Amino acid sequence: MSLRAFLVVLVLGWVMPAGAEDVAALVAADEVRVAAMKAADQASLEKVFSDELHYAHSSGVVDTKVAFVEALTTGKTKYLGIDYEERKFTFPAPGVALMTGRARVQAVSAKGPMDAVLSYLAVWRKEEGEWKFLAWQSCKMPVEGK
Repeated sequence: MSLRAFLVVLVLGWVMPAGAEDVAALVAADEVRVAAMKAADQASLEKVFSDELHYAHSSGVVDTKVAFVEALTTGKTKYLGIDYEERKFTFPAPGVALMTGRARVQAVSAKGPMDAVLSYLAVWRKEEGEWKFLAWQSCKMPVEGK
């Protein structure tokens, strides 16, 4: 096998979907994350978030793990609802999962209430055998009819 053929096989192997077991583990981890965010459960947030969390809100504000956990647990930001319209996982490299889709998010912060459909990209990374939430970036979708 030529080096080029080997590299193609290697790259394709990395972007092929992972097994159903990885997807099930990610869905379960994400359900824990969503519940922890809505409940402002510090222990669960600390466990599911990577220490390197980069959380870019649809408003443009970017939080680290420390800042985001503090905002949630002190009530500065309160998530009332996170309901997925679409949630897909792809696996670009071993131990890395991209979660993409749309979600209706309802939250309250110092800026006031938010009720919007967001398009998002999230990154999960396997750390010490567990899926950790590494990054989030979202933007508000236009309201239909406007």
